[in-house]
Amino acid sequence: MKTSRLSLALITALALSSSVYADDASEITQLKKEMQELREVTKSLIDETSDLKSGFNYTTVDTEKSYNGLGSAASKVYYSSSPLSIGGYGEMYYANENSEGKRTSKLDVYRFVPYIGYKFSDNIILNTELEFEHGGVANNDGVAEGGEVILEFMYLDFLINPHANLRIGHFLIPMGLINEKHEPTLFTTVQRPETSKYILPTTWHESGVMVYGDIIDNISYKVAGVSALQTGINGSKWIRNGRGESFEQTDPNLGGVARLDYTGINGLLVGGSAYYAPSVNGYNSATTIVDAHLDYKIGGARVYGTYAQTSRSNADEIAANAVESAQGGYINMSYDLLSLTSSADSLPIFVQFESYNPEEKRVDGTAGDKTDITTIGINYFPHEQVVLKLDYAVKSKGSVDGDTASISMGFIF
Repeated sequence: MKTSRLSLALITALALSSSVYADDASEITQLKKEMQELREVTKSLIDETSDLKSGFNYTTVDTEKSYNGLGSAASKVYYSSSPLSIGGYGEMYYANENSEGKRTSKLDVYRFVPYIGYKFSDNIILNTELEFEHGGVANNDGVAEGGEVILEFMYLDFLINPHANLRIGHFLIPMGLINEKHEPTLFTTVQRPETSKYILPTTWHESGVMVYGDIIDNISYKVAGVSALQTGINGSKWIRNGRGESFEQTDPNLGGVARLDYTGINGLLVGGSAYYAPSVNGYNSATTIVDAHLDYKIGGARVYGTYAQTSRSNADEIAANAVESAQGGYINMSYDLLSLTSSADSLPIFVQFESYNPEEKRVDGTAGDKTDITTIGINYFPHEQVVLKLDYAVKSKGSVDGDTASISMGFIF
C-alpha cells in the first residue's frame, strides 16, 4: 500500500514537473518572438529618427529585384518605403580602334542618368529618367553642340491588380533585352550590342498607354499603343533615326507593341515581342518588328541574347532604293570565375557573337553590307552595383575589318 502511494506521488510530481517545463518552454519561445519584434521596431524607429534628422528617407538598390522588366535602379520607387525615390546609373569609357589601317582613340563620359520617382499613393506611382550623354551639352557662342540631355521616360503607373495595370505617359518600348534593362551592370560588353542600336533602336522610348500584368503565374504580358517610328527614310539608320523620343511631334502616327515573357524556371527569362505601325505620313507603308529573347542564369554561368527582324511593306512608295527588311542578333555567354570561391565579388569572363544587317534587302534588289562582331572580355564587380569592364572586339563589315579595345566603369545607385 505504501509502495503504491509512493508511486502515485512520484507520478504526480513528474506530471506537474513536465507541465511546468512545457509552460516554461512555451513562455521562452513567446519571449524570443516578442524580443525579435521589439528589435525590428527599434531598428525602424532608429531609421525614422535618422530620416527626420537628415530630412530624407532613401532606399538602397536591390539588384535581385526588377519591376515589370525594368533595371534594378529604375525599379527603386516601387519598393521604396519613402514617397520620394532617387536613383540612377552612370558609365564612361576609353576605346582604341583600328579601322582600315587607321588607329584612333576616344575618351567619353558617356552617360549619367538620374531616376526620380514619387509615390502619390501605394497605387499611383510616378517614375522618370533624365539622361545626360557625352558629358552634357556644350555652348559655342549660343549654339548647343556636343552631348545630349533628354527625358527617356516619364509616366504614371496605376496599379490595379497582378493581372492588369495601367501605364500612361512616355515610357521605354518593351522589346528585346537591352531596351528596358540598359543599366551598365546588366550586360557584359562595354558598348551595348549593335543589334540593339540599329535593329531594335535602343534606347527606344515613345509616348502612349500600356496595359501590363501576369496572365498566370510566371507568364507576363505588355500591350501598348504608342507614337510610331517615322521610318520614311533610308540608309543604315532608317530604323534608329525614326524614333520620336520625348521631343515635340507633329501629327504622330499610332503604333502598337506587345510582349510575352515566361519565367517559370529558376533563372530563366524567355519571350518575344512585336511592333507594328505606319512607316510615315502620306504613304501606304507599314513597319513591322519582331524579336525573340532569352536570358538564363544557372550558378556562375549566364547566356543571353536577342534575334530581331524588321520589314517595311510598300517600301517602293517611299523611294526606288528604299530598304524593305533588316535583321540581326547576338548571343552572349559568360562565366563568373569567382563563383568557384567564397568571394562576394564577381569576375565574369565572356564571349559575344553578333551579326546584323540594317539593309538586308532593298526595293531595287540590292543589299547593304552585313556586320559581324566577335567580342571577348572580362568584368569585375567589387560591389554588385559597381562594374569595371575590359573587352576586345573584332569587327567585319563587307571588305572592311577592324578591331577595338575598350575599358569602362559603370555603376547604379
